[in-house]
Amino acid sequence: MTGSAVRPPAYQQLADDLRADITSGRLQPGERLPPEPELCVKIGVSRSTVREALRLLASQHLIVTTRGVTGGSFVAHPDAAKLADGLSTGFALLTHSAHVGLADLLELRRALEVPAAGLAAVRRTDLHLTELRGTLFDPAIDDFDTMMAAHAAFHRAVAKATGNPLFELIGSPLYQASYGEEVIGGLPEGYWNRIDADHRMLLDRVAAQDAEGATKAAAQHLDFIAAAVR
Repeated sequence: MTGSAVRPPAYQQLADDLRADITSGRLQPGERLPPEPELCVKIGVSRSTVREALRLLASQHLIVTTRGVTGGSFVAHPDAAKLADGLSTGFALLTHSAHVGLADLLELRRALEVPAAGLAAVRRTDLHLTELRGTLFDPAIDDFDTMMAAHAAFHRAVAKATGNPLFELIGSPLYQASYGEEVIGGLPEGYWNRIDADHRMLLDRVAAQDAEGATKAAAQHLDFIAAAVR
């Protein structure tokens, strides 16, 4: 019938209902979901439908399922790195569409990275500094994909050092959605040397717990990128 609403599959409806319980807080991290037979009776669906719904929620990192006598499906404890996977597809689609360009991406990066640098300087631990140092690269390699991966790893580490998982949640898919060489085009000579120098300067300010210096270094870093990739 024209204009009639199409009902989603039963497994999708069940997954949506359970997701709403999880995201609203009615089901807390670590809490066990009702057993599969109980869900079958309560919802009035087959066991295969319940299992498909649970598989969907597990793929979205909302639940974990274990086997054995004490096994079952439990609400997952939030993990920024895993949850970011769900945002990556949307970021990638938008940043490769006609509606979002490099300027938009850099605008978002500025809104996130400048305050994140200041927070990282205040809150960083020795483990965070070790992780940041591990992302530094040799600009002499001059391989675009390697450099982009190292650049993304550095900024994800800065986001993590803020101690605020929301920065990490938003930052991870943002860097995964970075533009490729064919979109950015030719980079100026010495580009990666400057990126490396900027990273080292920002790391020095974070290590020194200099919030003002860190935010300034982050802003200058983005100013350079914006001018270089026009």
